[in-house]
Amino acid sequence: MSERSAAPGGLALVESLVNTLDIEAGTDALDTPEGRARLGITEDGLAGARELRESLRAALLAHAGHPPHRLVTPLGTLLARAPLHVTVDDHDGSARLAPADAGPLLSRVAAAVAEALVAGTWARLKACEADTCHWAYYDRSPAGRGRWCSMRVCGARAKMRRYRAKGA
Repeated sequence: MSERSAAPGGLALVESLVNTLDIEAGTDALDTPEGRARLGITEDGLAGARELRESLRAALLAHAGHPPHRLVTPLGTLLARAPLHVTVDDHDGSARLAPADAGPLLSRVAAAVAEALVAGTWARLKACEADTCHWAYYDRSPAGRGRWCSMRVCGARAKMRRYRAKGA
């Protein structure tokens, strides 16, 4: 949907997961084996992946100053189930947070969020304010005040609605 480039680092995983659901088209990539395989989701993990996706979407809407789209499990509650540990490279001494269990999607998302917190980029990952969209996007605007995934689509629609509401 968006013409924006992918989010940096591990946030690309979060963005990709949130964007598996196209609200406007009514399609869910997690309904297909290919869509699940792209994110390493098994059939058994499908319900948990969808719960995580919607909790992430609620957090991204909050980043953009919008209320949650529906009642969801708080993201902090889900991420608390995915412990992380510090790894240190023996050669260069670099350190990073890594999932205690590298396999599950929840652990990979927890590591991505932790990485983004350290980098200061977490709050720049947002969800489009359009009710028919809520697509995840990385806000690269200088002031960090982006509101829509696409100015050409969702932004233009919102501006047209405001224009028509003024009776012009």
